[in-house]
Amino acid sequence: MSVRAVVWDVDDTLFDYTSADRAGMRGHLAAEGLLAAYEGVEQALDRWREITDRQWARFAAGEVSFEDQRRDRVRAFIDRDLTDAEADAWFQRYIAHYEAAWALFPDVLPVLDALAGSHRHAVLSNSSLHVQDRKLRLLGVHDRFEAILCAAELGVSKPAPAAFRAACDALGLAPHQVAYVGDHPEIDGRGAAEAGLLSVWIDRGGAYATLEPPRGPHRIASLAELPAILGADTRFGAPSTFG
Repeated sequence: MSVRAVVWDVDDTLFDYTSADRAGMRGHLAAEGLLAAYEGVEQALDRWREITDRQWARFAAGEVSFEDQRRDRVRAFIDRDLTDAEADAWFQRYIAHYEAAWALFPDVLPVLDALAGSHRHAVLSNSSLHVQDRKLRLLGVHDRFEAILCAAELGVSKPAPAAFRAACDALGLAPHQVAYVGDHPEIDGRGAAEAGLLSVWIDRGGAYATLEPPRGPHRIASLAELPAILGADTRFGAPSTFG
């Protein structure tokens, strides 16, 4: 049976999270007067991303709540024993700078338009519904998706098969009728493939060019390649540059 729906990751798949995060933190560090503690802004940004990845992994593993991983990111980054209220306030000041830089990748709207008549669409994210629902609304694409599922509410995170199957269940489809598109080779790519979905791993800019591709996912460099993989009857798309 052909693929009838596409389930999407959000951050660094639809939404340019990395650019927004770095731009937002750059502005926040300047406003907070924290750059003097580093040799340069790039060192500070790299440390923030390293701490973010580490704390996010704890959340994905079920060790901490979504709110606590945010607070722990702040405490680790500024190396201070803040109260929850102080950490929340610091993070909210950062959020103001971060949201000012929000943007979709330029290939997102064209592919959503191209697939609108042939496929149903949903979102599965390792974030919280509060965050991603608001983000998709502000980016103007919320109404493109039938369902928005997030780890904080599901109680299970990608790459666990149960997370992907929850998205299929929300659409009333079997895994083999659903494609999943995400940017992480293991969490998204291998995870979706092992759950039985058609897995499409988008490696924008060759960020993982030196990585041995996981077995299972189709690897693409642009969403322009997606309709051809899905066999969609559109004129949009291009052959894969990865073969």
